[in-house]
Amino acid sequence: MKLATVRTGQGTRAARLDDGGYTLLDASDVGAMLARDGWAEAVASARGEAVRPEEAHLAPVVTQPGKVLCTGLNYRNHILEMGRELPEYPTLFAKFADALIGPRDTIALAPESSAIDWEAELTVVIGRTVRRATEAQAEAAIAGFTIMNDVTMRDWQFRTKDWLQGKTFEGTTPLGPVLVTPDELPGGVRPALALSCRVNGEVVQKADTSDLVFDPVDLVRYASTVVTLRPGDIIATGTPGGVGHARKPPRYLGDGDVVTTEIEGIGRLENTARPA
Repeated sequence: MKLATVRTGQGTRAARLDDGGYTLLDASDVGAMLARDGWAEAVASARGEAVRPEEAHLAPVVTQPGKVLCTGLNYRNHILEMGRELPEYPTLFAKFADALIGPRDTIALAPESSAIDWEAELTVVIGRTVRRATEAQAEAAIAGFTIMNDVTMRDWQFRTKDWLQGKTFEGTTPLGPVLVTPDELPGGVRPALALSCRVNGEVVQKADTSDLVFDPVDLVRYASTVVTLRPGDIIATGTPGGVGHARKPPRYLGDGDVVTTEIEGIGRLENTARPA
């Protein structure tokens, strides 16, 4: 099952992606749908107005998540190529919902930054409330997966040891295009999927999510130890090698650059960078 959030003249609506288009659901977005008991059965049986794919104006798959958690340094190859040891624990940081944009929206190039970078990431969407989850509870809490590009202002990120200010500039972070439930993905709640990022058609990142040090279930267990996770919360699982900041010389996004972020089985984000 695939879910999306569609912008309409009356606001946003959750929708189920079918062969013929998006069937609108009686919820304001995917997060609101996931908060309902029995959401999967309700979505599967829903009948309603349909929007053709070419006419759908997609919002972030969850428009106002209560938590946007992100993971740093989580791909083995990337960590080892940087000469670092594999971490014992996940590196977690956060974004605010104001950073999120839709899968085809414009990435806002903040005039305060001259080092705006890309980070393609598989992202977990939580489907039930969980705290101090066991492995089985963590698996059951995963409603599905979507895609994020964790666009980062590197010059702001490294001003201090804390990354927050470089990670959550408003209107920078595409999320979508759909949530795909684990039953539709190879590996289920631990999916093994090809991931890529292209800038103006050039492949800059390419990896497989099976290379994650901490898989989605691990991350749900760990994060839920710290804080209660609720339906609609999201956890980005980290990015592989190939970011612009690590290139020699560094490469960053500029006006008109097109960033295409793709994960097999989920879909594609395609966003043009423009001055804010």
